[in-house]
Amino acid sequence: MADALYGDDPEPGEPFPAGRLCVPVRPGPHASVTRLFRTPVGGRTAVAFTAPARLRAVLGADQPWIPLAEAALRALTEPLGVRDLRIDPVLTAPRPATTSVSLPEPLPRPLTALAS
Repeated sequence: MADALYGDDPEPGEPFPAGRLCVPVRPGPHASVTRLFRTPVGGRTAVAFTAPARLRAVLGADQPWIPLAEAALRALTEPLGVRDLRIDPVLTAPRPATTSVSLPEPLPRPLTALAS
């Protein structure tokens, strides 16, 4: 019965399907490396998306990514002490505005006599 509900999921109790995930990466000294993120409370987490469009919607069109299975991503991040994996996160901080803020002109200072 579980096979009918979860398809090719290797562990039927898992809420996410097995298969290819889109994992954000950053350039490393020899190859691309998995990008790690922080949770709202400061913990380290790996992030993956079920479709390239979801990754682009959250991280932007210029974010490089590689396809990885969930098991492979967990195997890469576990030696780093990262056991948390967020799939298709949508709650992220907004990007900072690129416009500059103009500061008010300083008030003129009164002239004072110099003591000689």
